[in-house]
Amino acid sequence: MKMTKNILLSGVGGQGTITAAKMLTFGLMEAGYDVKMSEIHGMSQRGGDVVSQVRYSKEKVFSPVIEKGTADIVVSFEKMEALRTLDYLKPDGAVVVNTQEIPSMTVLTGAEEYADDVLDEIEKSAKKVITLDATKLAEDLGNVKAANVILLGTLVKSMGLDDIDWADIIKKNVKEKFVDLNLKAFQVGMDAVK
Repeated sequence: MKMTKNILLSGVGGQGTITAAKMLTFGLMEAGYDVKMSEIHGMSQRGGDVVSQVRYSKEKVFSPVIEKGTADIVVSFEKMEALRTLDYLKPDGAVVVNTQEIPSMTVLTGAEEYADDVLDEIEKSAKKVITLDATKLAEDLGNVKAANVILLGTLVKSMGLDDIDWADIIKKNVKEKFVDLNLKAFQVGMDAVK
């Protein structure tokens, strides 16, 4: 039986969603998996939505696209983006949510309101939800931009992929002066999973 795993990462432009997806892809490839990745940018440079899809298996993966209702895990870098992508989650899938709020352009212009009950809606729709304030945790480490690596660590631990040499992947994919920060951020993310 073919066991392809599906991971969907969603966020807002500038949060490092694609960088995290690329590091995940490199790590999986180094571990011998066949991996396909796709990304969709909705004006990502201006705070639009960004979705990366990663599919991997020990066998051949033919398509990078995740069908609705088949994601093993949805990792959202912003809580409203989690709500927007929940229809991709399979019934027994997990959701990792950064509790950060980034108002969309429609909210900023007053055309829509940012819903107060976003986390409640997510928890009603998913069996397993891990919430963390990755943004605050990254600030505590000294750089808010490390939130994406915190979320990567949470994803890796949640999917049982912690036997891969992630320290090496991080060293190969971030500037040398940020390696130590990102190694700490990754561990913070791993520790967020109970």
